[in-house]
Amino acid sequence: MKKFVMAAVGGTLAGIVVTTQVAGPLLAQTTKDNSTVYQQLDLFGTVFERIRAQYVEPVSAKKLVEAAINGMLTSLDPHSSYMDAKEYAAMQVQTRGEFGGLGIEVTMDQGYIKVVSPIDGTPAAKAGVKPGDYIVKVDGKSVMGLTLDQAVELMRGPVGSEIKLEIVRKDVKDPIDLKLTRDTIKLTAGKGYLEGHTAVLRLTTFNDQTYPDLVSGLKKAEDEAGGLDKINGVVLDLRNNPGGLLTQAIKVSDAFLNKGEIVSTRGRHAEDGERWNATAGDLIDGKPMVVLINGGTASAAEIVTGALQDHHRAIVIGTKSFGKGSVQTIIPIKGEGAMRLTTARYYTPSGRSIQALGISPDIVVPQESAKPLPADEQSNQPTSEADLKNILTNDSMTKGEKKQYLEEQKAAAEAAKLRDKDFQLAYAIDILRGLSVVDKERAALGGGAPAPAAAAPAKN
Repeated sequence: MKKFVMAAVGGTLAGIVVTTQVAGPLLAQTTKDNSTVYQQLDLFGTVFERIRAQYVEPVSAKKLVEAAINGMLTSLDPHSSYMDAKEYAAMQVQTRGEFGGLGIEVTMDQGYIKVVSPIDGTPAAKAGVKPGDYIVKVDGKSVMGLTLDQAVELMRGPVGSEIKLEIVRKDVKDPIDLKLTRDTIKLTAGKGYLEGHTAVLRLTTFNDQTYPDLVSGLKKAEDEAGGLDKINGVVLDLRNNPGGLLTQAIKVSDAFLNKGEIVSTRGRHAEDGERWNATAGDLIDGKPMVVLINGGTASAAEIVTGALQDHHRAIVIGTKSFGKGSVQTIIPIKGEGAMRLTTARYYTPSGRSIQALGISPDIVVPQESAKPLPADEQSNQPTSEADLKNILTNDSMTKGEKKQYLEEQKAAAEAAKLRDKDFQLAYAIDILRGLSVVDKERAALGGGAPAPAAAAPAKN
């Protein structure tokens, strides 16, 4: 006990000595920093008054102050910004899943507006806008020099009105002119359907409806298949999903994980860090999963991908994701507006940040379409034995077995057609079909169920 007290006292005394030695310089430094801040504020006041007094046209003080605030925020990173009351209200509506506009998620890059992804079924998607496109002009007006919110405001307008976008696309020499008609964007955050024996769950954004839509979409696929036991696996399609609410990303990840960390965030101060863990229960009872991603997969969608990948719960297929690994906090401020401030980075269960790096898929699969054979080569393709005359019958199958075999052939042919329509999705379904065959063979040989997935790597 005495040793403990002595150690504590010794530490306190040492602290007093050190404090005494550095208090003078620290105080001087603090005073100097405060003086510099006051000088900068004086400079701001001088410029503010000079603009109000001498600018060629009268300028609203409110407009100047809001522009100054927005300038401060946008100088920090592409995702911090100021929202006035109107923009704040529009953001809240969008989060609930319905808003007016083009249906396009954008960010700022090199002074231009870069498309993260168009939202399925919206005017932007129908017009052919693609992830990675740069919007350089809106209705003939350059967006260079505008803030992200200003450019977005420029693209808003009455439902039914037309807008022209000039787009620069990688590997395309000349700018592309697109004409779109604004519409009310009603987001269906998720949907589910059956493709062969595989349940495909497509999530387009992360808003308040995402998790409920995921659950209802999975149920729809199960009902169509005749039960979960008739499904060989699930494809979670997160391509061109720009992200959204962190809370929904956590719910979606938890839907397929029984335990372990989902995501953690680390801010400027250690005490600001948070961590979210999975709870028991897996919506698909451990069935195999594939997650589909591409360059338009961002933010909350990357959180889900990283969690399922790090826990070895899913095979990730596609191309590298967008790489937005930061968290923004919406902070209401006076005047009914709000600021969107980057307050933390998020980390996957293994402790990695994907900021500016993205998530690399386990299997890289570009989106390609099978090219049809030239007409002269098609005519030379050999026919099958079944097409020849006077063939021998197959005596190894009963009528029932032959019927089942023909149905399997037909299903395989339908799956092959999907490759021309959506090569990445077809590849994902092929992976699950292969895993299903392996599991059946293992069960037939007495191997039982496949071994559980390995735990996530230890957090650094």
